[in-house]
Amino acid sequence: MKFDDIRPYYEEEIPAAMKRIAASRMFSSLSEFVFPGREVDEVRQMVAGLTSIEEFQDRVMNVFNHEVIRRSITEFTFDGLNRIERGKPYLFVSNHRDIVLDSSLLQTVLHENQFETSEITFGANLMQGELIVDIGKSNKMFRVERGATPKEFYRLSMHLSEYIRHVITEKKSGVWIAQRNGRTKDGNDRTDQGIIKMFSMSGPNDKIETLSELHILPVSVSYEWESCDFLKTFELYNTLKTGKYVKQPGEDVNSILTGILQPKGRVHFEICPPIDPSELMAFSNHTQNEYHAQVAHLIDHRIHEHFRLWPNNYIAHDKLYGQNTYRRLYDESQKAAFDNRIDQLLLQAPQVLGPDFDSDTVLDIFLKIYANPVNNKAYA
Repeated sequence: MKFDDIRPYYEEEIPAAMKRIAASRMFSSLSEFVFPGREVDEVRQMVAGLTSIEEFQDRVMNVFNHEVIRRSITEFTFDGLNRIERGKPYLFVSNHRDIVLDSSLLQTVLHENQFETSEITFGANLMQGELIVDIGKSNKMFRVERGATPKEFYRLSMHLSEYIRHVITEKKSGVWIAQRNGRTKDGNDRTDQGIIKMFSMSGPNDKIETLSELHILPVSVSYEWESCDFLKTFELYNTLKTGKYVKQPGEDVNSILTGILQPKGRVHFEICPPIDPSELMAFSNHTQNEYHAQVAHLIDHRIHEHFRLWPNNYIAHDKLYGQNTYRRLYDESQKAAFDNRIDQLLLQAPQVLGPDFDSDTVLDIFLKIYANPVNNKAYA
């Protein structure tokens, strides 16, 4: 009962949740996307009859992921499964580019290779409405609160830390979490030191053992066409010009839908080598803050080293720095496609940013989204 405010559904709660999902007024739209060509009533009956998390993930969420791949991904690849020890629960710490797909597609990789799927962190700002809550909590998602006073933030962080440790050490199940609060907007994947501090808030007094027993496993996600690249560009531009960014109503939903539907080209997931206790021991003499910073850097190194760079990354890097360093790594058709994407961006910009927007600044922001991973990998 300690974690009832954030936990996913228990198995016995699934039948009722399935019936609520099937009765939702949005069900027809969801059914048409996930199960095109099937009668809505047939799908409704199937969903209403599901009785377990495994059934829901296999017969609905896995089908959803394959539909996303079919509609918006030209090639979906993954590597590094040999680094996962079967039966061992891991804390998957992933770079975060898409609100839904970073975690969701990983579950399909795990499921289809006979690994247990993991529990998934999900922001409370997104866990809104009965339908979203039912789908999320039936899909092993648990709630992460955001925005609080310093005192309340400490309590919530401790609660989250204790739950993650409970899942891994007692339930013997994995957990997926992003390396930072919110998506990487500028293509510069960096682990928030505060995340490592949160992991360490619960558990044994020994700081090495505290992180070792979580079995941290970095995951590097690479999209050929960055998820929501225009939306991220506009958000960063507004932040740069005004000093802050205030989300508009419905913006998160728009980002979710854009991420799902936008063509992403090739997508690659790499399960990186896990963080070994011997690596943590190298930082044993550091202060707590230095220790957390070093672990964050270690995760960054793994993610950058195993990030799959695409022609778009090299094209953007050459354009950003006015050089031809990587010219051999892309052809004219790939360059033309990227130039066309820039043209589309600059056509949309005045509608979002107003007619007096600074096109050079917009272009600089956009190019860095794609170019920063090249710099990160070069120094990994």
